[in-house]
Amino acid sequence: MLLITGAVATGDQYLEVTASPDRKVSLAIPPTITQGGGEKREVALDVADALRFDMELTGRYAILDTSAAAGRGIRPGEFDFDPWRAAGAELLIKSAYTLSGDQVILECRLYDVAGGRQLLAKRFSGTVRDVRRMAHTFSDEILLLTTGERGPFTGKVAFVSKRSGNKEIYLMDYDGHHVQRITANRSINLNPDFSPSGREIIYTSYKKGNPDLYRRDLFSTAESRISAHPGLNITGSWSPDGGTIALSLSRDGNAEIYLIGKDGRQMTRLPRTNAINTSPSWSPDGSRIAFLSDRLGKPQIFIMNSDGSNPTRLTTSGAYNVSPAWSPKGDRILYCRQQPGGFQIHSIAPDGSDDLQ
Repeated sequence: MLLITGAVATGDQYLEVTASPDRKVSLAIPPTITQGGGEKREVALDVADALRFDMELTGRYAILDTSAAAGRGIRPGEFDFDPWRAAGAELLIKSAYTLSGDQVILECRLYDVAGGRQLLAKRFSGTVRDVRRMAHTFSDEILLLTTGERGPFTGKVAFVSKRSGNKEIYLMDYDGHHVQRITANRSINLNPDFSPSGREIIYTSYKKGNPDLYRRDLFSTAESRISAHPGLNITGSWSPDGGTIALSLSRDGNAEIYLIGKDGRQMTRLPRTNAINTSPSWSPDGSRIAFLSDRLGKPQIFIMNSDGSNPTRLTTSGAYNVSPAWSPKGDRILYCRQQPGGFQIHSIAPDGSDDLQ
């Protein structure tokens, strides 16, 4: 049984969609239709594909085969709910577009099938290239409506690829679409990290010979070198408030974690050890930093306060654990563990419990 009720969270109104804990909510996403103007098959395919991808990724929904119930009309009163009830749908996403040249208007609506009522309606406009982002935005709104938390579906991923023959920085949508090359210096570029606003990235580049840290505006493409100490300037990580960058420097021998201002000034070294310390990752509230250290002989994940105090070992299993990354909620830390056959992604609670592959 699906229960849809009003609820309040963090001061904002949202809709609580609850199913039995042992099953997923049945969701129908019929093909996107045209409402007039021109017709472009890839627009309809992109919208439906993006919506299905997003909803499946949540793990909350079972996507139905809609061939038996698909029909025209997306607005209240334009279609009959009975075929959708017969198909077993509990929620229904209807979408339609209007095309004029390269310009698209996309309309998306979410329905409670059993109650025969509309839950959410949004209208978007942009170019043909923007339609996947429009669909992702609607998915974000669905998650906000049903959980009180906005989804990650309009997010970007920064990554390193050798597809051009050199290690360059690229961006892509979270689902792998719209790949965009950011650097083109024919050198080695590593460790991209977004600013909290998403407008800038920092990354390490060997383009001047030494592995230095750079800061780049993704909109204006303006760039500056903010850390160029002899040796390593690597694994930069932006603080949640955007004012500080944690990174690893080897200027005094072993790689140690330092804090610098976003302009490269006001450098502070966190407590020094005789080990290698690198790969800092801030907690969402900025109070703690997860990092990699070999102070016990093998690479393991540790946590410390953001001033360097109280370093505590987090991982106790596995001989080679690297690349910590704090979750946006702050309740989990991801890391990579070397195992026979390659690296595997693990998730662990910040207190060291519940270590899951």
